[in-house]
Amino acid sequence: MKSGSKGKSTKLTMAQQADRHVLYEKSVQDTAGEYEFVSETFQQLRGRAAINIREDFCGTANMCCEWVRRGDDHTAIGVDIDPEVLAWGREHNVAELRPGAQMRLTLMQEDVCTVKTAPVDAVLAMNFSYQLFKTRDALGNYFRSARAALVDDGILFMDMFGGYEAFQELKEKRKCKGFKYVWDQASYNPVNGDLLCHIHFEFRDGSKIKQAFTYDWRLWTLPEIQELLYEAGYSKVSIYWEGIDDETGEGNGEYEPVTVGEADAGWICFIVAEK
Repeated sequence: MKSGSKGKSTKLTMAQQADRHVLYEKSVQDTAGEYEFVSETFQQLRGRAAINIREDFCGTANMCCEWVRRGDDHTAIGVDIDPEVLAWGREHNVAELRPGAQMRLTLMQEDVCTVKTAPVDAVLAMNFSYQLFKTRDALGNYFRSARAALVDDGILFMDMFGGYEAFQELKEKRKCKGFKYVWDQASYNPVNGDLLCHIHFEFRDGSKIKQAFTYDWRLWTLPEIQELLYEAGYSKVSIYWEGIDDETGEGNGEYEPVTVGEADAGWICFIVAEK
């Protein structure tokens, strides 16, 4: 309370003190795991290391930063259309890198469908963001643009979620250190596949950040995605499915190529599209 002021001092709630981007990175992103999958899979398929990547829909550029930290010869280009999230990434993530790593990272405020970049070994489109393209023409156009950005033996990496619960209107809560993450599938339209989702955060003091992030997507299916990738000119498309831990019955974090997946309530897989 300021000297001479009347009334009680106001204490900020945990929600008011929190940064939604920090919460997102802690609850949603696994850049270390994504790095290992991309790096190891590229090595297996191409017999060489991936050096240069482009991260589309890069947001706070967390994955770009992970990439350049992992190798002194690694370079990364991050592309996002949102100036606010790019500015946050520059201040909080890029600024934490060593000067040499910062020099090997480029962030661009551009449309992923029209941006022009030097050819890269891999394009990454993670966190399901490509589902903002709601028509076959729009999504196919993005796939063609990503393919054009690859070197001759380059690979497009994406992740995808599905399962019968993906078509339901529901909320799922998960405890994280210091807060709860809430995934809210607010509405689904079976006629056109529109899926409106929110991320909320809840705290110990009862405060909340409602609709910290909102996603207006089309819920695509794996067969549709594979068909569109082949139509866009990719030579091979593989689905990498997560294995199951025998003791816990949960996912073990190891992904292998499959032609048959489990009809689970909810699943996440990687899509690997070779140029």
